[in-house]
Amino acid sequence: MSGSWSGWLAYAASFGVMALIQGVACLGLNLQWGQTGLFNVGVAGFVSVGAYASALLTTAAVEGRLGGCGLPLVVGLIAAMVTAGLLSAAVGAVTLRLRSDYLAIATFGIAVVVDLVARNLTWLTGGPLGISFIPRPFALLADRPLAYAAASFALVALITFAAYTLLERLVASPWGRVLRAIREDERAAASLGKSAAAYRLQAFVLGGALMGLAGALQAHTIGFISPENFAASVTFQVWAMLVVGGTGNNRGVLLGALLVSALWSVTGLAIAAGFPPEQQARAAALRIVLIGLLLSLTILWRPRGLMGERTAVSRHLDADD
Repeated sequence: MSGSWSGWLAYAASFGVMALIQGVACLGLNLQWGQTGLFNVGVAGFVSVGAYASALLTTAAVEGRLGGCGLPLVVGLIAAMVTAGLLSAAVGAVTLRLRSDYLAIATFGIAVVVDLVARNLTWLTGGPLGISFIPRPFALLADRPLAYAAASFALVALITFAAYTLLERLVASPWGRVLRAIREDERAAASLGKSAAAYRLQAFVLGGALMGLAGALQAHTIGFISPENFAASVTFQVWAMLVVGGTGNNRGVLLGALLVSALWSVTGLAIAAGFPPEQQARAAALRIVLIGLLLSLTILWRPRGLMGERTAVSRHLDADD
């Protein structure tokens, strides 16, 4: 019985790790969209860049592939943020003059380009086979699943808390207020001497860096990455977390990450238990369908999400109700 409980606790901790990692990516998206109004649908691309950057720097040398520097984990995490941030800066400098749907199309195109690079530059990314033997933190505890999962959860929770605290302080600062002013009325903000282009670029870069950090954490958690890990469904899941939890509210973002991840995990277990092995690949599409259903119900019943941002307009509408 104790072994069964230990296994379930290890699974719960591992689930928490993956939910928090996606929560970090969602925090970055919330800064871009929830606080600044930047419609980024290329989340998977920025997550992928961070994962590959950290993997290349921290893995051992492999013949025929660039990288393999064997650097410490912390160097890989920092490099992931820097690389994803630089990509965001380059993309933002060109695309942030676009608005709404046009910006969405541009960021989606960037994600497609990143995916094609990952699949075809075998000498850099390993191609479709990906990169294996990525060092994992607390590898010495690998023979003790519960201890390993608990230690990993503690590390990821600490990083998530640091990202959350940083964003909360930034959002509450004059910088964050300028972002919201630009989101609500860019011309009015510009009339007060604020450079909308500069602030939008800063938010886009910081959000992209957090997505890169999430990718690096994922790579070091599972120890393997390939282009399949960063399919378009990653962007869909992160956006679903944001909408369900509440756009503009960082606590809501983390709640949405937990709920959507739980739905994804529970339906995966149900499919494994309820479908024969030869049908499980097709049945996996039900997971996307259920998340889409949750997303639709949230938009219908809670348009601002479970913990959406409380603006003056929303408080007035709630008072009228």
